[in-house]
Amino acid sequence: MRGTGEGVAMTVARELSSRAKAMLRAVAAGRGQLSGGCEPNLYVDGLPCCDQMATHDLVHAGLLRARRAVRLDERADAELTEEGRAAIT
Repeated sequence: MRGTGEGVAMTVARELSSRAKAMLRAVAAGRGQLSGGCEPNLYVDGLPCCDQMATHDLVHAGLLRARRAVRLDERADAELTEEGRAAIT
């Protein structure tokens, strides 16, 4: 599921698990943060998300991103991209 671009995002959106959709809904509700790095981790309500691979796939597919640039030692609020919002509607 790794890659970039609209085609990949649409393919991933069609294949999302219930858990991945719940992760996107949590971010849409303003409850998510992403750590810095090329393989960011998602925190929901301040707690680390248990499915790191799903987080990596969502970020690499362009469905989820940090609101601002993040250093390795910090977190930033997460937000959905247009494709991410479309995946949960």
